[in-house]
Amino acid sequence: MDPTFLKSRREPPWRAGLRAARANVIPGLIVQAAMLLLLLAYYYYEPTTQWLDRLAALKNKWGYGFSALASIVAGAFIPEILRIAVFQQGRVTHWNFTNLVFSIPFWGTMGMIVDALYRGQALMFGSEASLNVVVAKVLFDQLIYSPVVSAPLTAWLYDWKNSNYSLNNLNRFFTRDYILDVIVPLQFAGWGVWIPLVTIIYSLPSLLQIPMFALALSLWVTLFTWMSEQRVAANET
Repeated sequence: MDPTFLKSRREPPWRAGLRAARANVIPGLIVQAAMLLLLLAYYYYEPTTQWLDRLAALKNKWGYGFSALASIVAGAFIPEILRIAVFQQGRVTHWNFTNLVFSIPFWGTMGMIVDALYRGQALMFGSEASLNVVVAKVLFDQLIYSPVVSAPLTAWLYDWKNSNYSLNNLNRFFTRDYILDVIVPLQFAGWGVWIPLVTIIYSLPSLLQIPMFALALSLWVTLFTWMSEQRVAANET
């Protein structure tokens, strides 16, 4: 992914986010349907239950290391493969390796942060998949963690990478224009993807939530890649 966030606002920020979400509605529905089928199969189909329980045991054994590795695969390698296959017509360039140098530690760290979030919510709200617990976790995830931590941190660090890690003009990240031009569209697009997905994630046992998060992350990076390519194309015209 190579999002160019520093772009003058040409449309309302919520409209930009909704446009990105609508553009990915088909892959979004496919991944959401796949996750829903996995959820149902876990509770009602014994072979799937056994397979996912083994995956949960692996998560329990590896802990935060499993979360980091799964997030790296979903957040770093999948989008770069997508970029090469779709946007670069199969050609590999040095920029792909440059992107991986940034995205591997970034998404590995984000995977561990999400793991800590899930563990913390289990302590706050409980670990059972009851309606009250799932709703509380979804609201905390999407109304507190996402707009306060996930969306701004992703925007800031990707923009910093795209400016060649320059320390000049870092105060732009905290301006009103930056928030409206970048973070708000990113958050609106994120809600369109993550609200149904985290509902499914929190409906599973705690040890299966990170593996399902990795599957959901593969959808999010697809959406994020589309947003970044649209910004790059707009800035080149």
